[in-house]
Amino acid sequence: MPSETKKSTSAPSDATNDVPLDGRDQEESGGIALPSHVAGSGTLDRLIDTARDYARAAASDNTLKAYAKDWAHFARWCRMKGTEPLPPTPEMIGLYLADLASGSGPSPALSVSTIDRRLSGLAWHYAQRGFSLDRKNRHIATVLAGIKRKHARPPVQKEAILAEDILAMVATLPYDLRGLRDRAILLVGYAGGLRRSEIVSLDVHKDDTLDSGGWIEIFDKGALLTLNAKTGWREVEIGRGSKDRTCPVHALEQWLHFAKIDFGPVFVGTSRDGKRASETRLNDKHVARLIKRTVLDAGIRSELPEKERLALFSGHSLRAGLASSAEVDERYVQKQLGHASAEMTRRYQRRRDRFRVNLTKASGL
Repeated sequence: MPSETKKSTSAPSDATNDVPLDGRDQEESGGIALPSHVAGSGTLDRLIDTARDYARAAASDNTLKAYAKDWAHFARWCRMKGTEPLPPTPEMIGLYLADLASGSGPSPALSVSTIDRRLSGLAWHYAQRGFSLDRKNRHIATVLAGIKRKHARPPVQKEAILAEDILAMVATLPYDLRGLRDRAILLVGYAGGLRRSEIVSLDVHKDDTLDSGGWIEIFDKGALLTLNAKTGWREVEIGRGSKDRTCPVHALEQWLHFAKIDFGPVFVGTSRDGKRASETRLNDKHVARLIKRTVLDAGIRSELPEKERLALFSGHSLRAGLASSAEVDERYVQKQLGHASAEMTRRYQRRRDRFRVNLTKASGL
């Protein structure tokens, strides 16, 4: 491996700048620009801005923020080692991964999944700056394979919110405007098996807003959600429940009616007194906070200390809850959650009958 003090002569002077590369930085870095032999014009300049908008939409805001932190950490690490992050050198990235896994520095060792995500963040940033990072290079691939073999652990799963839990949680909410909204969030999120980001990205109609992640249609038998999710566009059907008190569609209708929402984001903030709905879309962190708060208020897993109870539940608890509680064919759960494989769906099922299909008996033994 090369000396750690070796520097690239082709790296730009600000290569080790710790400022994360977000959308604005991409514009300044010239990631999308006219070729040098083409004269600029008003029309072409506007197309450049449009292309940059599309480029920023290629990944979610949360992913871009995570990648920005990854790049800032790597740039700082390079500077401390007397080198620069540009252009990419597989040998240095291999050393960086080893440092993350061993915890030899002031920071604790990272999990395999976090290291994998860090590497994806670096690859993304290099691509934005016109470089390619070969993750199959032996200096990267063999080190990463060794890290996974030595340190890999089963993923830590969040606790599933089961049917009796979600009923107890919504029972803690008042019937003011804010309570109607939060009740609809929990019930729709649970019945739809939705991610936090999918819940708050919903609009009333198609193309209501530029940042929409989908829209809703309400019918006599239920609600149809059309979502632009991680795996592409998908439709989620939410049927009406057995009683209005726990019906997600009824809760959604109540919220939209009393909040007087007929256009734009479905789930928005409320005034301080809780009597008026604003026009500002909720952040997905609101869903996480709502779940944790109502879990505590409902006394779920009350035998545990509060800190442990809060750590057990997250936005994924809604998806895991639906997968674990719905007594239907697995393929329907897979479709509702938008999973590409049944294996991924099974990871969400906390209490499924693992021996429902007995291949031993089926084979004649």
